[in-house]
Amino acid sequence: MAQVDDKDLVLQLYKDHELLQKEIAKQVIGQDEVVKHLLISVFSNGHCLLVGVPGLAKTLLVNTLASVLDLTFKRIQFTPDLMPSDIVGAEILDEDRKFHFNKGPVFANIILADEINRTPPKTQAALLEAMQEKKVTIGGIDHILPKPFFVLATQNPIEQEGTYPLPEAQLDRFMFMIVINYPSIKEEIMIVKETTSDKSISLNTILNSDKINSYQALIRRIPVADNVVDYAVRLVNKTRNEGSEASDFIRNYVEWGAGPRASQYLIIAAKCHAVLNKKFSPDIEDVKAVSVPILRHRIIKNYKAEAENISIEKIINEIL
Repeated sequence: MAQVDDKDLVLQLYKDHELLQKEIAKQVIGQDEVVKHLLISVFSNGHCLLVGVPGLAKTLLVNTLASVLDLTFKRIQFTPDLMPSDIVGAEILDEDRKFHFNKGPVFANIILADEINRTPPKTQAALLEAMQEKKVTIGGIDHILPKPFFVLATQNPIEQEGTYPLPEAQLDRFMFMIVINYPSIKEEIMIVKETTSDKSISLNTILNSDKINSYQALIRRIPVADNVVDYAVRLVNKTRNEGSEASDFIRNYVEWGAGPRASQYLIIAAKCHAVLNKKFSPDIEDVKAVSVPILRHRIIKNYKAEAENISIEKIINEIL
C-alpha cells in the first residue's frame, strides 16, 4: 500500500484533477478524452503528439492548460526553413566581445510544436533531443530545461505534401498519440455561440510548477502489482509479429510492433489513470484505458493491412 502521506497526496491530486477539468471546460468545449490524456501525460512527465485537422482548438487547449497550471508557454511554428538554433537558442557575441547563451523558445514549461512534420529532420531532432534529455547542450555547456517540461506536438493528417514524417524512433519518444476528431453538432453549436459573442472567460490557476513536480514524483511512487506489470508487458509483446504472444491476426497484419518503452509508458500512465480515478494502485483496466494512445504510433502495419483497410485501432482492440 502507499504511504499515509502519499494517500493524502493521491486524494489531493484527484480533487485537483477534477478542478482542472472544470476549469479547462470553461474555455474548451468537448474534447474530454483529449483533455484526460493530456493531463495524464503532464502528471506522468510524458509528451504528446496531437493529430487533427486545423481549427480544432489545439492551440487554445494548450494555452488554457498553461494558464490553469500557471506554467510558461511557448508556441513554435515549424516551417521548412526553421533552424535548430531557432528552437534551442544560440551563443551570441555581446558588446564586450564575449559569447553568452541566448535561450530559445524551448526554455518554457509547455511547448506547442505546431506542425512538427513540416520542418526537416535536423530541426525535428533538436526538439526531440531536448525532450529526451531535458537539457540543451550548446558549446559543450549543458543548459537544463525548466521543470516540469511538456511538449505537445501537432500534425495535420491531411496535407502530407512537403512534409517530413517523424521516424518511428522519434515517434517513440512521445508517450501518447492523441487523435482529435471533429466536435459533435451540439458541441459545435456551443463553440460557435461562445466564440462569436463578446463574452470573456477568466481562468483560475489550479496548480503551480512545484505542485506538478510533486505529483509527478508521487506517480512514480505508486505501487504496481506484478500481475499488472505482467499484463502490460505481454500486451506489448502481442503487438510484435515475432513475439511469443502474437496471434495469427498480428502476424498477418503487423510489420513491426511496439518496443519496451511502450511497456514502461503503459505502467506509468496506468498509475496516473488509477490515481485520477481515486485508486491507490493500478489494475489491468487502467492499463487497457491508456493502451490505445500509447500503442497507436508504435505499431506499423504491413501492406496487407493497408490493402484491407485494417486500422491501427482495430489491431489494438484485437489484442486487448
